[in-house]
Amino acid sequence: MKVLYGVTGEGMGHAMRSRVVLEHLIRAGHQVEIMASGRAAAFLGKKFGDVNTIHGLHMILEENRVRPGKTLWSNVLKGALGVPRNIAAYFELIAAFEPEVVISDFESWTYFYGRNHRLPILSIDNMQIIHRCELPADIIEGNQVSFQLTKAFIKTKLPSCDAYYITSFFRPPTRKPDTYLFPPILRPEILAAKPAPGEHLLIYQSGANAALQEALAATGLECRIYGMRPGITEELREGNLRFLPFSEDGFISDLATCRAVIAGGGFTLMGEAVFLGKPMLALPLEGQFEQWLNAKYLEREGYGMFTLTLDDPAVVPRFLERTADYARALASYQQKDNSEILGAVDEFLHRAATEPR
Repeated sequence: MKVLYGVTGEGMGHAMRSRVVLEHLIRAGHQVEIMASGRAAAFLGKKFGDVNTIHGLHMILEENRVRPGKTLWSNVLKGALGVPRNIAAYFELIAAFEPEVVISDFESWTYFYGRNHRLPILSIDNMQIIHRCELPADIIEGNQVSFQLTKAFIKTKLPSCDAYYITSFFRPPTRKPDTYLFPPILRPEILAAKPAPGEHLLIYQSGANAALQEALAATGLECRIYGMRPGITEELREGNLRFLPFSEDGFISDLATCRAVIAGGGFTLMGEAVFLGKPMLALPLEGQFEQWLNAKYLEREGYGMFTLTLDDPAVVPRFLERTADYARALASYQQKDNSEILGAVDEFLHRAATEPR
C-alpha cells in the first residue's frame, strides 16, 4: 500500500518510535511518504532519505520549566513562515503520491489529508492516553488545570481516526472506542542491549539545572551526565560528575549498565529504563502534564520515584536507598519486543486494503 506517515517534531520520542514502524513498513514492501517537523525530520532523513519537512509546534525550555511566553512567540513567528511551506508540501504530496492510508504520530497535516480524502487513518502515539483512557484521581491530583487543558488540546488534535494505538508501560482502562494499548515501541538498539548491574548513575537533562548538579555531586557516586552541557564535543569531569557529549552507543551502554536513571518525565527514556529494569527518579518538566502523568505512573507501578523539585536535599538519597525495591518491582515487567503493535499495524493495513469504506 501507499502509506502517508506523519511525525510531530516536538520531542525525539515520536521520531524514534516512528523509525521502528517505518522500517517495518518498508521491509513489508509498502511505499511510504514521510512528513515530519523539527528534529524528527532531520533524524528520519538520515535513516530514510527523502523526508518532507513541515512546520510543527515546539517548546522553549529553561531550568526544567516550559516557558509559555517564549514558546508562544517562537511558534507564532516560525508558524507564520512555515504555513506556506506546509501548504505547498501538502498539495504537492497529494498530486505526486496519492496515498491509500495515513498513519500519524501526533502530526496534523497528514491527518488533515486523510480526513479530506476519506482515507483510513491510524493514530500511533502515547499522548492519546490522556484523552482516551480513564485516569485515576490520585494521578491527576495537584495538576487538574494542566490535565484539563492538555486533554482538551489532545481531543482536538486527531479526532475520529479509525483506530488509536497507544504505547504505554502502564495500562489504565480505555474509555473511548477503537482505542488499544500496547507496550512501548523500542528501537532495535535497546532490544539488543544486555542489562547488567552497575554502580554509576545515568542522568539525562536538557540544559543547565543547578539544583540537580548540586544533588548529584552530593551523592559521591559516578554520574554519567548527558545533555546538561549542550554542545560539548569531549568529556568534562568535575569530581564525581562526568559530562558527556551525546553518543547513541555510549548512552545505551551507560543505560544498560547503570544502577539507576535520573531524568525528566519523557516517555521514551522512561519506557527504555523500564524495559531494561533500571529504577528511575523522574523530574517532569513544570507545565508539561504528559511528563507528570508518566512520572506519577512510574511511582505508582513501583518502578521509581516522582519529584517536582530537588529543593529538599534528601530526595536523591531517599531514591537511592530504594533502588533495590524498585528493581524487584521492575523484574515483573514483561515485554520481549515490538511484535504486538507491529502485528496490529499489519492487521490495520490489511483491513484498509480489503474492506470497503
